[in-house]
Amino acid sequence: MEVNEKIAIEHGLKKDEYKKICDLLKRTPNLTELGLFSAMWNEHCSYKSSKKYLKNLNIKGKKVIQGPGENAGIVDVGDEDAIVFKIESHNHPSFIEPYQGAATGVGGIMRDVFTMGARPIANLNSIHFGSPQHKKTKNLLRGVVKGIAGYGNCIGVPTIGGQTLFDESYNGNILVNAMTVGLVNKKKIFYSKAAGLNKPVIYVGSKTGRDGIHGSSMASAIFDEKIEEKKPTVQIGDPFTEKLLLEACLELMADNSIIAIQDMGAAGLTSSSVEMASKGKLGIEINLNKVPCREEKMTPYEIMLSESQERMLIVLESGMEEKAKKIFDKWNLDFAVIGKTTNTKNIEIFFDKKKVADIPINYLSENAPLYERKWKKTKLPQKLKFKKEKFKSLKISDCLKKVLSNPNICDKEWVWEQYDHTVMGDTIQKPGGNSGVVRVHGTQKAIAATIDSSATYCYAHPNTGGKQTVCETWRNLISVGANPVAITNCLNFGNPEKEKNMGEFVECVEGISEASKYLDFPVVSGNVSFYNETKDKGIKPTPTIGGIGLIENYKNMITMDFKNQDNIILVIGKTVGHLDQSIFAKDILGEKKGPPPEINLFNEKNIGETVLKLIKEKLIETAHDVSLGGIIVAISKMCIKGNLGVKFNKFKTLINKYEYLFGEDQGRYIVEINKDKLSKVKEILKNNSVHFDELGILKEKDIEVNGELVFKLEDLKKEYKNWLKKYMIS
Repeated sequence: MEVNEKIAIEHGLKKDEYKKICDLLKRTPNLTELGLFSAMWNEHCSYKSSKKYLKNLNIKGKKVIQGPGENAGIVDVGDEDAIVFKIESHNHPSFIEPYQGAATGVGGIMRDVFTMGARPIANLNSIHFGSPQHKKTKNLLRGVVKGIAGYGNCIGVPTIGGQTLFDESYNGNILVNAMTVGLVNKKKIFYSKAAGLNKPVIYVGSKTGRDGIHGSSMASAIFDEKIEEKKPTVQIGDPFTEKLLLEACLELMADNSIIAIQDMGAAGLTSSSVEMASKGKLGIEINLNKVPCREEKMTPYEIMLSESQERMLIVLESGMEEKAKKIFDKWNLDFAVIGKTTNTKNIEIFFDKKKVADIPINYLSENAPLYERKWKKTKLPQKLKFKKEKFKSLKISDCLKKVLSNPNICDKEWVWEQYDHTVMGDTIQKPGGNSGVVRVHGTQKAIAATIDSSATYCYAHPNTGGKQTVCETWRNLISVGANPVAITNCLNFGNPEKEKNMGEFVECVEGISEASKYLDFPVVSGNVSFYNETKDKGIKPTPTIGGIGLIENYKNMITMDFKNQDNIILVIGKTVGHLDQSIFAKDILGEKKGPPPEINLFNEKNIGETVLKLIKEKLIETAHDVSLGGIIVAISKMCIKGNLGVKFNKFKTLINKYEYLFGEDQGRYIVEINKDKLSKVKEILKNNSVHFDELGILKEKDIEVNGELVFKLEDLKKEYKNWLKKYMIS
């Protein structure tokens, strides 16, 4: 087929990009070559709109072994152990075909982790859906959860945490962000940088089919009414084959056979071969007749762009082919020598004894276009003044009932009970708490992991929202007794060609970087997902942050369920009663405007480190951070989990009780303390200049405020636990 500008545009390239390709090559590319450019130059692979700003992220830290730029980030957790982790988006495929889209998202992120030599020990996910009233929401939710469960459960890696949120901005573009945490010996880490000349290039795993062709290009496009036509671009996953591939790769990694290894993810054989050669400043030669195919008469174009799952590309030491082949034969996986490294610095592709592509590697990688998109700054909205009359006819019980059954606060057990969260036998805190926690097998150490986002705050003011999401992750780790170590981010936004959307991205990244730097909480890996937009309607800015923390001795881990009657409840951190952008303001007062709560990074760090000190000195029995819904929602969840009630002290505050109980001020923790330890706790808090309020005491059941029964414990449980289950069966 003769290539022209029209065909290039159909491949997702711009007119000037096609011209640049022709100028670089000094000729017109053939169809296979155009396919390679379209794959490597799309937003998903080239980061052409975001790279400039990602360079400003805080990526350095004492424990960082590998930052962004590899398959996943790596941090040191002591004793020769390292944690490999990353988060990736699979948004577009999951909207088109929810089961396979979500399943292959989980499979892809696990390959990113084990390709570095790590055994996956935990999965997490962040999933966002449209309004519960939208006709597609229920089926999309059901399909995505089944897809995540179907893959993770089969491969035998526990899903230990996550979040499920709803907002009408996701009606046309749901978000499915998958995160994997892996464990590796520091001396056995593998990278994707090719090295050496005439080294064999090996294809391993499943056979190549026609599924997923143009998957990465589809992930860089806006949806329209022809969305159903994109179903063939969604990959098909096979967790059983991935399990075999995992074990075969880890077995081969036991010796020194591998020079470089790369997952065939987005853009398949194209991106894996180009990225490995580019990092090693080498050329690569591939014979497509040697690629194992499961369909007949596949063309070079189809083979290079297929995104069939469960495949890896390896650069092997010369002479190790037979030994390696025996391992993959044992695991019943394809193994084929398909090429070699060269000194040409070109990718040369052969098929039926003809050279079908010959492109300098740097044209596909370093020469990919970089854009300086125009962007608009978001002004901090003016703070709202809520009139006293708005609160006069309210009852705390009615307000709490409505807030607890809000889709974004209610219990998500319907989701996580479908995931196997105890397989491998090391999960010591399952979903539903502040963070999931897994023990490092055979040791006293444990890894805490959490995943968070806050589209509402980011939409109101992106910079503040970006900071808040990092701080929320920080607090969730501290609340289980973990030292926060590092984060990964998945940056989900609309069309970057629109100034408002691009501005949201720029300012969210600024906020993330500022918080990450101040808290010494570096970003070590991540992913950008743009063009989450359908028919000109984009999503709210949704940066998702995945964080990991280290617990030196897992016996010091704490949970969020209240433990014992007569213990004292404190809120650590100052409450000023910020209602703007809160669940209370939206659900009870019908107000959606105003700024998000202020983020004070000095207080976040000081309070967090002080709470961690209290936990390590065994002065706290229970902890939970205060987030959506405020103090009373945090306490309600702790009561439900611990099957205990609480009697509030009389308020000594200048703000009204609704602002105090439902305000979403940041940097706060609810803690449970034994009476005998209260004076010591107060002494430490005062010495560290940390504000606290004594809220009340734990009692057998029910919640009492100012001497009035606000909620019976059994009724509280119903409001919190029933919404999602009822919704899914209605």
